[in-house]
Amino acid sequence: MVIKDSIARLEMISCALCKDAPCSQACPKMDPAEALFGIWMENSDVAALRLSEGNTCVDCDAPCEKACISPDKVSIKSLMTRLSDVIRPEAEIPLPETEDRLRCDICGIPIENPFLLSSSVVASTYDMCARAFEAGWAGVCFKTICNFDIHEASPRFSAIKGDNGSIIGFKNIEQLSDHSVTENMEIFRRLKTNYPDKFILASIMGQNEEEWASLAEECEKNGADAIELNFSCPNMQEEGLGSDIGQIPALVEKYTRAAKSRTTIPVLAKLTPNVDNMSPAAEAARRGGADGLAAINTIKSITGVNLFTQVSYPSVKGQSAVGGYSGNAVKPIALRFITELSKNPELKGMHVSGMGGIETWKDAIEFLLLGADSIQVTTAVMQYGYRIISELKAGLNYYLAQMGIDSVKDIMGSGLNSVSESTQVLDRNTVLFPSFISERCIGCGRCVISCNDGGHQAIKFEGRKPKLDGSRCVGCHLCILVCPQNAIHPGNKRIKKQEH
Repeated sequence: MVIKDSIARLEMISCALCKDAPCSQACPKMDPAEALFGIWMENSDVAALRLSEGNTCVDCDAPCEKACISPDKVSIKSLMTRLSDVIRPEAEIPLPETEDRLRCDICGIPIENPFLLSSSVVASTYDMCARAFEAGWAGVCFKTICNFDIHEASPRFSAIKGDNGSIIGFKNIEQLSDHSVTENMEIFRRLKTNYPDKFILASIMGQNEEEWASLAEECEKNGADAIELNFSCPNMQEEGLGSDIGQIPALVEKYTRAAKSRTTIPVLAKLTPNVDNMSPAAEAARRGGADGLAAINTIKSITGVNLFTQVSYPSVKGQSAVGGYSGNAVKPIALRFITELSKNPELKGMHVSGMGGIETWKDAIEFLLLGADSIQVTTAVMQYGYRIISELKAGLNYYLAQMGIDSVKDIMGSGLNSVSESTQVLDRNTVLFPSFISERCIGCGRCVISCNDGGHQAIKFEGRKPKLDGSRCVGCHLCILVCPQNAIHPGNKRIKKQEH
């Protein structure tokens, strides 16, 4: 089996992903920080192809590493050499010359790529939206506009971090825009004047039918291209708002109809994941006249408890509250809901704007394959900044070119046929064995431990090398998931189960 080489985050784990990176300032020949960020965003091929032809690190005394501010210096020269000498020669195609294949639309309105900021702090001022547009985002869903006073708590964020220190799960107890409607309308006008080709999706929340209608009308008058109805915020102080609405289809239908009654631009209903099934609310939104759907908003959560104060996070003067969970950890739940909406025949033809845990271009493609028509991002931007758009676009563009696909629209929904709500469709008569790649195996025995204590005792340890016992293996692939060296892969040998 030939396994294509790549560079994983683990190999640059100590990199701080600096602003105005000292390593790039010290290097006279390339931008190592850009390449390192590309690796972090799972874009090794693109990072390698961005480098100049030939290994410019030969005979270099690595001033980049001397300038590195990480306590555990990053092996920058080694990583750049591997990009140049190993990854680049294996690249199947050159970098695409244009981004034309990323063009798509929201309810018929053209956008230059499928990536928007989602309604949150990352899209809450003129300056922030302008900088995002300059960075390459196709549009923004502006932080939810309302007519009631917003008073935020401090602190209002907490997180669950992975072994490498990066955020995998993020909790917020933040609410809506704390600017007045008048202030936000001025922002819309300025943005539309200075960035006429960028897409403005105006998120709104009302307290009654008149407010939903009047807010939608005001947003259209002041330059919004479409409206997003926030039926899903879990952090509201008052009852009967946000996710309280999204759990009651009759209210979703009523307020959608109210918003549609006073606007001519597309209206999307943003639905809550704090339900068993999203279809009842989605179908109600369609009956109310919605042109599209947006999902998912954050999931009600508690991320942890301080063992010494016994207060859950974040603590606000000794008190806390259930809040909204986001980040890469919620992606499996988001994909499940996107699939549900996309496979529902009652919702056919509605635009689906997908979000929930999207960090890399690979995450985005998964949403597109399962039916999303556009992509919204917040938590990854909060962690890494607007700059991630360059990696999102480059990765998606390279993937499409590599696959010979002319338009991103051609992959939307193409993975839906492989997903079923029932496990009855699955073949249960054969076993697919794992395959061990000896040159990658370091003999740690993790696969043996997991198989013995969490599987079917099908792997033995002989001379610090794993050996599969085919008579015991059931093909569960637990060993593949726990291997720290990526040295076990699905094999090519599928056998019929023996009758007992």
